Amino acid sequence: MNRVAVVILNWNGCSFLEQFLPSVVENTPTDIADVIVADNGSTDNSLAYLKDRFPSIKTICFDKNYGFTGGYNRAIETLTHEYTILLNSDVETPKGWLEPLYEQMEKNPHVGACMPKMLAYADKHSFEYAGASGGFLDRYGYPFCRGRILSTTEIDSEQYNDPIPVFWASGACLMVRTSLYKKLGGLDSDFFAHMEEIDFCWRLQHAGYKVMVYPQSHVFHVGGGTLPNNNPHKMYLNFRNSLLMLVKNLPAKTLLTTLFVRMVLDGAAGVAFLIQGKWGFFVAVLKAHRDFYRMLSKFLAKRKEVGKSKPSGFYKKSIVFSHLVKGKKTYSLLDPSKFTA
Repeated sequence: MNRVAVVILNWNGCSFLEQFLPSVVENTPTDIADVIVADNGSTDNSLAYLKDRFPSIKTICFDKNYGFTGGYNRAIETLTHEYTILLNSDVETPKGWLEPLYEQMEKNPHVGACMPKMLAYADKHSFEYAGASGGFLDRYGYPFCRGRILSTTEIDSEQYNDPIPVFWASGACLMVRTSLYKKLGGLDSDFFAHMEEIDFCWRLQHAGYKVMVYPQSHVFHVGGGTLPNNNPHKMYLNFRNSLLMLVKNLPAKTLLTTLFVRMVLDGAAGVAFLIQGKWGFFVAVLKAHRDFYRMLSKFLAKRKEVGKSKPSGFYKKSIVFSHLVKGKKTYSLLDPSKFTA
């Protein structure tokens, strides 16, 4: 058996499988990795396509859609490979994409998870929103990337080609030690989708492991394949899950003040949506806060690993203030001393 499992989670994504699975199969070395498709109860032609075009690929079938978190947890629970790569179905993998990740994980046992540099499929010279060249988190739970801050993405001119520790690695292409994934309980299924990889990487760092980006490897990501970026439900999940993640992982001494400021910022965003006539987004913010309170007690009970180690890549300032008020539009303009090492 190979040491790496490349697991593609699919839900009614036959068009993505047709477009991108051939590149994964062609450019994934067969002496290192097995390509596996985990199907989340698809009702389109996905399974028929796999059976017809890629009959040798292992397919794990579920009876319904368990979301990003539940689907991967159920699939990875069955694996015995040393490493697992969670790979979105809308990712193009060029030749040589896997080898650098595998080699670095073999050399660095203190690294629990890693990611490649992520470029946009639609503009292959630009960083992709969901991961760019490594993810970070500000003090109020807003994620950003080396190559993307808020909605500003940079052109890739190899300015971020050095491998560094980061706060989080994108779930669009996330390599992890399989045994560690299982030990930590995998992705939190209460998230369903969005922010779950950030929560996982935070827990991984609580456990004493590093998260790295290795830009020697790169992939191209479409992004928004299941829910586009302008979808109110996606905003609902992001707002709700951000608050839940803070409750689950922040030290007690900063939790209440951080939550208060974050909820004020959320409220300001909601008012802005209302003024702009974006009723669906305004309602999404309200629902996110409502459901946060409904789930609060459950997440308070999950605070088992808090404070066991200091996470890398935590930005001690507000990225919203730095970006919108101080005009720091790119990662390179941020003060390195404001990040935890």
